[in-house]
Parts: sequence; C-alpha cells; structure tokens
Amino acid sequence: MPAFLTAFSGRPPSLLPRRALALAVVAAALLPALTTAPAHAHARVLVREPQDGKEKQPRPPAKMSAVGGRRLSHPGTQVQLRPGAPKLPKKLTGRSWVVADAESGEVLAAHNAHWRLPPASTLKMLFADTVLPSLPKEHKHKVQPSDLAGMGEGSSLVGVKENYTYSVHDLWLGVFLRSGNDAVHVLSALNGGKEKTVQDMQAHAEELNALDTHVVSPDGYDEKGQVSSAYDLTLFARSGLQKPDFREYAATATAKFPGEVKKDKKTKKKKRESFAIQNTNRLLTGDYGLEPYKGIAGVKNGYTSHAGSTFTGVAQRGDRVLLVTVMNPSDGEHNEVYKETARLFDWGFKAAGKVEPVGELVAPKGADGQQPGSGKGRKGHAKASVASPEEKDSGGMWMALGVTGGALVALAVAALLVHRRWPLPELVRRRPGRPGRPQD
Repeated sequence: MPAFLTAFSGRPPSLLPRRALALAVVAAALLPALTTAPAHAHARVLVREPQDGKEKQPRPPAKMSAVGGRRLSHPGTQVQLRPGAPKLPKKLTGRSWVVADAESGEVLAAHNAHWRLPPASTLKMLFADTVLPSLPKEHKHKVQPSDLAGMGEGSSLVGVKENYTYSVHDLWLGVFLRSGNDAVHVLSALNGGKEKTVQDMQAHAEELNALDTHVVSPDGYDEKGQVSSAYDLTLFARSGLQKPDFREYAATATAKFPGEVKKDKKTKKKKRESFAIQNTNRLLTGDYGLEPYKGIAGVKNGYTSHAGSTFTGVAQRGDRVLLVTVMNPSDGEHNEVYKETARLFDWGFKAAGKVEPVGELVAPKGADGQQPGSGKGRKGHAKASVASPEEKDSGGMWMALGVTGGALVALAVAALLVHRRWPLPELVRRRPGRPGRPQD
C-alpha cells in the first residue's frame, strides 16, 4: 500500500492529509475491480489497443449466431482451402465479409459473418424486398409534406419535392441509384407509414432467417439499436434478386428523374423538366481510378459516419454467380469497400470448386421444410447470362441475374454503356472517409 500511495500522489503516505489518504485507500481498493474484465465481456464489442499509431478497432463477439453453419458463429476468417486453391487476398480490412455462391448458397469464405453492425443504406435491400411487391410501379402519388417528415440530418436525397407527383417506378429509381432517403420515406408512406414499414421489414427479415437484423428506420440511417450483419445482407440481396423489378433497379446505371415544372422560354408553356441520376454503386458505374467490375449486376452500397462504408454486390463469370458483402473496411483509401469487394470476387471465381464450404445461405422459413442451420442447401440448375459492357448500347440498363426457387435464371438484357468518366460534383463530395459525410 505505501508504494502505491507514493506513486499515486508523488508524496510519502506520512505527508498526505487524512482526506487525501482516505481517498487514495478507496482508489486502491477499487482499482482491481476497474481493471478486471467482467465475465460476460465476450458479449460486448471490445476494443483492440492501437497499433503503430492506428485508431482503436473493435473486436467481434467471441460467439455469434450459428445460422448457416457452426463455423460462421466463430470470430475471424473462416475458409477451408483444398490443394491448389488460391489463398485469400492479403489486403482485407473489412470488419465483416462474406463470399457466397448465389445459386447453391454455399459460403466459400467469411470473416465475422454474423457480427451485428450498423448496415447504413445496404438495409434498403431489405426495404425494397419487403415493400416493392405491394406497390404497383405505375401508381402515381402527389407528395405531401408529411411524407418527407423525420428524415435524418445529412440524409442522401434524390430530389423529391413536396406537392409534386411521382410514379412508384421513379421513386424506386431514386432509392436504388441515389439511395434517396426522401424516396424511401415517400414509399414508406404509401406502404402505410414508417412504423408499419419497419414492422413489415422486421417480420420479413425473420422470415428470411436474417436473425442478426434489428430494424429501426427503413432507410438504414444511423439509429440506436439498428444493426444487421454481412450474412443477413447477403440473404437480403439473394431474396431481392428473385424479383424482376428489384433486379432491374439494382442493375440500372443511369436514369432520368422528374424535376421541377418550369416555363419554357420559347413556347411560354409550363413543362416538367428531368435530370440525370447515376448509380452510386461504383463497381457498376466506375469512378476515378476504379473501373466497373466485369460481370457486375448490382446490388447496393451504403455509408454513414457510424457504419462506415458497406456494400453487397452480385457478379457473374461464365456459369458462376457470386454474392459478396463487405462491411466497414478500416483502410480509409478512396473506394476501399469496392476494391476489397472486387478482390473477394476475383478470389471467389478462382476458388469456386476448390474450397470446402464453411456454411450456407439458409432458405426462408417454411421453404422445403428447412430450418436455419439445417445444412441442407437448395441447389438450382438454371443459369444466368450477363452481357458485357461492350455488347450494350447507350441509353438502356443492365437487367440481369434473376433468382427463382433459389436458382438464377437467364433474363433478356437491355442495352447500357457504362459511363467511365469522372462522376458528377455532388458525388465527388461523397467520398468515403470524410467524417459527417451525407449518407449514400
């Protein structure tokens, strides 16, 4: 005790005032309790000490969900290479990621697959998969001020204006291309309101066995308690890709969005203008220093200051179709989430057939009598085809990769020339790694 008191105060115990001496004794008694980790610490997000001057990084829970297989419940990277299989890419900084075969559902490799993390706008895949079937795309709606109430500060917007009329089709383009929270809120209003939409999304997540997900806001905006996982986001993408409209919107690179009504200078007549919008999925449209990924056909990206960058993509090489999800890379390099996704796609296409699956994407509840973690994946036999960018004409859209009954089916592919120029100024300002950047 005397040695501690001297270190604590810089003075010998005999020279300490009684009050200071009493406080020091109490501090000494409490110190072990303050420095000893509780027995249940594995259930919390722990923090690694900084290394080489880098920021502290949280640790995944020691035990996570076993949906899809027991190996997926363990923290760290899960992969089982056969002889001759390529090694995983070295530079992977995502807190969580999954590489899965979209047809068979086999998980080829994963890293903290069930870590419950903020999803950002990738949660819009669940929103679309839940709400899209109930709203006819030809339906038109005049936006009310109440429709746009309650959006989070700094939300990404496509440019929906109150007292203007939009079709449901227009609004879904705003959701998928520009991740517009304004479009999400209007569609939620058409679905019966935000509260009902959140309840519908949560029920659908549970139906899909996406049990890591807790929905608070339909747009994925940072809210207390709103979480998902790389595994669940991959389930949402796979389910959504069963729907033709979902596939169309997710694969659209550019579109026209209705603007304001203005008077034509020549005719003096009022006319509603439109403006171009471009998909913020950089593996689809490209970016400065980043080419579009060969065979990419969606799905959804996201960013908030709390969630970091998140992304789920689907791509095809030959007869193989893969789904890759990456959540919150710690490397702050521009477009890092897309670069890590591309590296995992490259690995997955090379490794397919050369690795033992470490898990599976489970079927929804009630499908073929399966329950989560049963280990009985559904395999499909239909094949998908995706035209290359060189085979497409400008003005159309990518329409590819349908999933029906757990299998991908071939679709007619409309025309599209992927723009490879520097993106619009408002997109340039939305680069990853900038604190407080608006949500994508």
